[in-house]
Amino acid sequence: MRRPFGKVSSRVGLLLPTGRGSRAPGAATLISPSPDVDYYGGVVVGATTIGALALTDSAHDDVRRVLDVLEADDYTDYILRFMDAGRSRAGAAWRYADVATVLAAATRLVSPRSYLEIGVRRGRSLAVVAAGAPEASLIGVDLWIPEYAGIANPGPAFVEQQIGRVGFHGSLELLTGDSHRVLSRLFAQRPALTFDLITVDGDHSETGARRDLLDVLPRLRIGGVLVFDDIRHPSHPGLARVWRDAVRDQRYSTWEFDDLGYGVAVAVRRW
Repeated sequence: MRRPFGKVSSRVGLLLPTGRGSRAPGAATLISPSPDVDYYGGVVVGATTIGALALTDSAHDDVRRVLDVLEADDYTDYILRFMDAGRSRAGAAWRYADVATVLAAATRLVSPRSYLEIGVRRGRSLAVVAAGAPEASLIGVDLWIPEYAGIANPGPAFVEQQIGRVGFHGSLELLTGDSHRVLSRLFAQRPALTFDLITVDGDHSETGARRDLLDVLPRLRIGGVLVFDDIRHPSHPGLARVWRDAVRDQRYSTWEFDDLGYGVAVAVRRW
């Protein structure tokens, strides 16, 4: 069920217009001092820039501000202690990124009007986007398996309450079920639906993760950002291969971080 919180506003994305009318309807707001000249296809921020911002204290601080207002659990407590330990040990030289810091960076740069998340759980990542884009339209899909990964997983009502804590007043839609079935129905019902920002963090089998990626990639707008979690998770070694096979081609600018933690990857659609 859709839960409206307010009006979705027009926002500036990562694009410059070509003057050729080649952008899909609903694409992110375009800006350019010279709209009739475009040699590079319009995208002005790539995945490497998003990754560089995700590694900074500024992005880490954005995530911390969100986590500080959410209901704590063992994992978020651990992440905060981990970040404090790294910064204490290495100072400004410390480099770390995860799905939350990448989403904080991407949200700041793309100012998404529309966001899709596969694998919501307790809403940590969703809240990062909601805090940075408080008037956006958010769609989250999850099975809400009880005690997932050994941590309480209360379900959509809990997530809705958490998102309310970060000052979000856009449109929130939380869908329960297997992403492969839910997305098939969603896209059949709304064939023109596209997104500025997408996170895939659901089914971690190679077959399931690949299907999620292939289902959502056609729905990513030009200049839009795709985030894929856990590319170096020891329990899911095939996810890095899935990422390479499904996403790393000339259509996308890509960046990966696997130096610490479970790893994360990001792509920007170039055309």
